[in-house]
Amino acid sequence: MTQPSKNSPMQTLVGAGVLLTGVLLAAGAVSIPSAAGYGGIGPNFLPWLVAIVLGICGVMIIREARTGGFRNMEEPSGSERAFWPACIWVSAGLLANAALITTIGFILSCTLCYVLAVQGLRRAAREAAGRPAVLAIDLVAGLAISAPVFWTFTQFLGINLPGLTETGWL
Repeated sequence: MTQPSKNSPMQTLVGAGVLLTGVLLAAGAVSIPSAAGYGGIGPNFLPWLVAIVLGICGVMIIREARTGGFRNMEEPSGSERAFWPACIWVSAGLLANAALITTIGFILSCTLCYVLAVQGLRRAAREAAGRPAVLAIDLVAGLAISAPVFWTFTQFLGINLPGLTETGWL
């Protein structure tokens, strides 16, 4: 057995956080009814599945941290200090999504969220961010992600998400 690394207390804390998240999710899943629906799976199946997987991952992370720390880790990339403008871009995307989803619909608000978040991440990585071609690529990618998600939920699963029109397709 190898000696714990100097980072193992923080690594143990990460594992404990993952395990706690699993326990809290399981506690919430207890209150969800278990009556089986279509296909024999009830609404509490997915929360229980995620809680169990998080619990297993948390225990494995704690075990790894306590038996020597995360091995074969590469040195972290990027800056030693946080790049706050990126955090502001990502936060603006999330807040804009929350504020506009009922006004402009799921597809457009999620696309806007994606574009703003990716702009922040591009700027943090010192990549070209504000150029029109890059913005166009980000916009198309955001639409390519959010539109199928919207259609899957509304058309195939019958879950109502805010749309731009009453047709259910936008």
